[in-house]
Amino acid sequence: MNRNQCLVRRKLGSTEIEVSKLCFGTLTIGPLQCNLSVDAAAQLFLDAIEAGVNFFDTAELYRTYPHLHKMLIEARREDVVIASKSYAYTYDGMRKSVERALRELGTSYIDIFMLHEQESRLTLKGHEDALRYLVDAKSQGLIRAVGVSTHAVEVVKQAALMPEIDVIHPLLNMMGLGIIDGTRSQMELAVKDAHKAGKGIYLMKALGGGNLLPKFHQAISYVSRLEYVDSIAIGMQSSSELMENLKLLGGDIALDVEDEEVEVERAVVYPRSIGKTIHIEDWCQGCGRCVERCRYHALRLEGGKPVVDRSRCILCGYCASACPGLHIRVY
Repeated sequence: MNRNQCLVRRKLGSTEIEVSKLCFGTLTIGPLQCNLSVDAAAQLFLDAIEAGVNFFDTAELYRTYPHLHKMLIEARREDVVIASKSYAYTYDGMRKSVERALRELGTSYIDIFMLHEQESRLTLKGHEDALRYLVDAKSQGLIRAVGVSTHAVEVVKQAALMPEIDVIHPLLNMMGLGIIDGTRSQMELAVKDAHKAGKGIYLMKALGGGNLLPKFHQAISYVSRLEYVDSIAIGMQSSSELMENLKLLGGDIALDVEDEEVEVERAVVYPRSIGKTIHIEDWCQGCGRCVERCRYHALRLEGGKPVVDRSRCILCGYCASACPGLHIRVY
């Protein structure tokens, strides 16, 4: 791969952290989705670095620390930016999450550490102690920037006002799929204002968890043209996916695909994806934890087994993290 393909870099907001336009989302390679081996994943990460990608997004939930650790054995640490996140809400709980990440990644610092999947101002308030630890960890050099990930417009607006937050990782795509409290245009405005306030912005779910794969070029074209976005996290599982994303975000070909008009900005019925779906094993015991975990109400129990409403599922894979036996996977 050609290292010149994705050399466009920009700083994340007011931080000194420079990232590639394409961020490698690692959820897809882990046990919650395609479950690549540690060796195969590490080689894919190294291929991405060779092509110019320097930004990797993970989380405690994803269980991909070992895969990134293997990559860091061969890559120069200073050439790589790693973002992680945790659901911990206490000071001690977040301390343990950061210590675990440092240990399992085999690194002395993490570039960005975030509160994972904040839903509202109230959840931000409930994570004050965890946020306080992240601020302390930053002062100690254990992390370089403090962040928050969210599917909510309200959280983006609130985080933009918080001086302790450096980076925001919001959900945004051309159809507004997955936004839990507003429309695409409302999220766009909130993200734009946050970037003006100096927050680093890197997007998630540009492809709607795979649901926008039938409109892949339009979806990537839409997010790539947002001037207030520093980077775009996209989950990848193969070299072919990496190369296709590099072509669009690395400047290899012109982005001349017109963005489609979206009359209904917050979709009620989600389009089904191509090439990626959710699988439930026959030996699932029907405990219902996946149903409780799904905020999109795409799962229900019927006859003691979970059933998927594929018109609502955005293939985020978070239901799999709630399954004690990993009987549910997205790939």
